[in-house]
Amino acid sequence: MDSPRLTPAPPPRCPRIIVLGNEKGGTGKSTTAAHLIVALLKRGFSVGSIDLDARQGTLSRLMENRADYAKRKGLDLELPEHRRLYRSESSARGAAEWEEKRGFERAVADLADRDYIVMDTPGNDSFLSRAGHACAEVLITPLNDSFLDLDLLARIDPQGRQILGPSLYSQMVWEQRQQRAVMGLAPMDWIVMRNRLSHIDARNKREIGRLLELLSQRIGFRLAPGFGERVIFRELFLKGLTLLDLRDDDPEFQLSMSHVAARQEVRALLRAIGLPEAPPPTKAPPPPKAMVTGTGARGTLS
Repeated sequence: MDSPRLTPAPPPRCPRIIVLGNEKGGTGKSTTAAHLIVALLKRGFSVGSIDLDARQGTLSRLMENRADYAKRKGLDLELPEHRRLYRSESSARGAAEWEEKRGFERAVADLADRDYIVMDTPGNDSFLSRAGHACAEVLITPLNDSFLDLDLLARIDPQGRQILGPSLYSQMVWEQRQQRAVMGLAPMDWIVMRNRLSHIDARNKREIGRLLELLSQRIGFRLAPGFGERVIFRELFLKGLTLLDLRDDDPEFQLSMSHVAARQEVRALLRAIGLPEAPPPTKAPPPPKAMVTGTGARGTLS
């Protein structure tokens, strides 16, 4: 059985699709996805979320923790409409990919009435990961501030000074961007989110920053500020909370300067991504016509 083609096609209502993606684990994809979801919900948007890394399931567990915490505390916490996709157990690759394709399409169709869909992808190259990348209008790639993670985007010479060429992941993203152009869809906005790890020395930070600036021009992404390595993210996971849920007068959390700084990092990321502050005013529907043809153009697969 042939593998299905990853061809973006428009869902009925055209939600804007934001994908958290790279091919490495431990970079903060799920943490970032959760903060984007909550930020959009708090701004009044309807949001669907899809966990394409269901075996790891970090985003799904975070949302389960959030629902449980809200119930136990009697809180009205914002929650997205969530879907969780598992990889097929079929031993035949073609059959497995067709099964995953159908599951992916159903999940996107279920959420087609949302303003936004936020997807969390696995930290490896898989069919579901490529499916998510194929329909991303905004792709956010969290990257730890190290040469090890920089290898995700490009091959660097042994001295860490020169870019030898793009990585397999960058080539995959380029292919999806080309496919979107062929289909006449909106260009993919690729954002590399540079997380700052405190133990990296200043010289390495400068070198990584220089190489990322060169890469951004060469393979076409823009840089956004990321998150520091903070204990608060791990503490909040068990409650399904984000930094945007914390109040200055909350008796359960004694906010420190570190918490305040982390919340500012989240807000700086939201500004860099360019998320709107609120949904546009609802417009009255146009008068009916004898026939209407054509659809919008944002992405699921066909």
